[in-house]
Amino acid sequence: MEHTLRSSKWFGRTGKDGFVYRSWTRKQGIPDYELNGKPIIGICNTWSELTPCNSHFRELAEFVKKGVLEAGGYPLEFPVMSLGETLMKPTAMLYRNLVSMDTEESIRANPLDGIVLLCGCDKTTPSLVMGACS
Repeated sequence: MEHTLRSSKWFGRTGKDGFVYRSWTRKQGIPDYELNGKPIIGICNTWSELTPCNSHFRELAEFVKKGVLEAGGYPLEFPVMSLGETLMKPTAMLYRNLVSMDTEESIRANPLDGIVLLCGCDKTTPSLVMGACS
């Protein structure tokens, strides 16, 4: 049974639409062969200097990217809102559902075949898991 990658609905198209999607990624230096037949793995990153428990994720994301490439996929990192009780007032809990929606819609709207969630803290982690599960 042949499995079709979700990302092929963007990059595998013929005609004008496929050309436009491929040209946008080519502008970023991503050659066509990287997106042709490989799973595109989104790295959902909550890195922020305002969230101390997520401040190391910028560096960690680079290691995740290397792992995705070694496994035969192609990584594309994207940000979502970060939550941390240390600086947010009155409480980060007010924004948990917003982050969940940010995560869900970012995953749904983009050509991603799989996701790695880079999150920490007791508000950000449930938010991303809720969004990914939705």
